[in-house]
Amino acid sequence: MLFREQKPRNLVQTIERVATIFDVMAQNSQGISLKELSAKVGLPKGTTHRLLSSLAYFGYVRQVSESKNYLLGFKLVELGNRLLDQLDLRAQARPSLINLCKKTRETVHLVVLDQNEALYVDKVESDEKPGGLQMVSRVGLRVPAHCSSVGKVFLAQLSDTELDTLIKEKGLRKRTENTITDPEKLKHHLKVIRQKGFAVDDEENEKGIRCVGAPIFNQQGQVIAAISISGPTVRITKKVMQQTLKNEVTRTALDISREVGYQG
Repeated sequence: MLFREQKPRNLVQTIERVATIFDVMAQNSQGISLKELSAKVGLPKGTTHRLLSSLAYFGYVRQVSESKNYLLGFKLVELGNRLLDQLDLRAQARPSLINLCKKTRETVHLVVLDQNEALYVDKVESDEKPGGLQMVSRVGLRVPAHCSSVGKVFLAQLSDTELDTLIKEKGLRKRTENTITDPEKLKHHLKVIRQKGFAVDDEENEKGIRCVGAPIFNQQGQVIAAISISGPTVRITKKVMQQTLKNEVTRTALDISREVGYQG
């Protein structure tokens, strides 16, 4: 049995109302009228209609033209599929991450985008790896998207408008002397990433650490995660990255993508 967390004191009223609407609509597979819905959620018809109109605009609910009844929207299916992708992804990707780590003898990461930040969800380190700089990365750690190879993989999928919004929200904080902090320079950099299919972190997040990352696609061709190969610059030189590692990481990312249903 599932239990809800204790109701927070600062619960936003609109969010509570929308959640209640979703719960009621989920119990009415044939749809529900505005009058019946407003009665069940305990809200005036005008308030209920305004909420439904906003939700319909974003695709979270839909209205049947004949009956005028309301149903849950297909946007919720999309979000549910993305959640399932993320829940299954770590287990599906793990064998490929281990193989990539053994082949390159470098640290391999699996990352998702959460709250517009790169979130490490898995990390594999080589037992045979020679000594060198130790990375601060760990499962559960978040890093800014603009200065990590995996983060830039996600940003490369955004439109300029979406990127401007993200920059306004998160900023482009300087982590090292190599961090890209100019919005126009970042946009050009992301355009190159889209063309090449992989991203590089050239000591932009950690001094002395270089990474190369590639996207993982789901069945709909959307980027749901990214993987990277990371290590000290003394081993991961620009030459090694271009001649070997970029191919290894993109090949592995494609293998994982196909595991989760990608057909491209």
